Amino acid sequence: MAEVVLFHHALGLTPGVVAFADELRGAGHTVHTPDLFEGRTFDTIEEGVGYAGEVGFGEVMQRGTRAAEQLPSELVYAGFSLGVLPAQLLAQTRSGAKGALFFYSCVPVSEFGTAWPDGVPVQIHGMDADPIFVDEGDIDAARALVAEADDAELFLYPGDQHYFADSTLPSYDAEAAALLRQRVIAFLGDR
Repeated sequence: MAEVVLFHHALGLTPGVVAFADELRGAGHTVHTPDLFEGRTFDTIEEGVGYAGEVGFGEVMQRGTRAAEQLPSELVYAGFSLGVLPAQLLAQTRSGAKGALFFYSCVPVSEFGTAWPDGVPVQIHGMDADPIFVDEGDIDAARALVAEADDAELFLYPGDQHYFADSTLPSYDAEAAALLRQRVIAFLGDR
């Protein structure tokens, strides 16, 4: 079974993120959920991104790096939206990565100053009409990563919601979330 570090989205470490981690734990995986916001949660993406901007996106990534330093290096790095930043940074730059899971976001590989590492599989999940994922360039970064990496998949789900797999939010899409979980659990089973 895989060991995963799962970084939360801009609303913070919400019950929905914890529930998702618990589902992976129920499938036999070890899942760590560090709190990058030190106990703070937010009601809107704008508030959460505003907080991340106040503390600095670099600091948010460093909090993720510090959390991972306490764990073995043979991890699957996963992140929801804002949490993709530390997940992608670590998957690309920390040796020993077993894989990466990016939900609702992806940044250009060049952002972290190195190519995608050989032998590190990655899945990227997003909705095909999500204005954040599509209009802000994440889908383009995801397609570029799929073209560059030797084992990468981009899964697009019909819809326009950003946090579609967080069961505690109005944006939750049960059908898309179930398929996402199925694909993630299959991916983790190979790690």
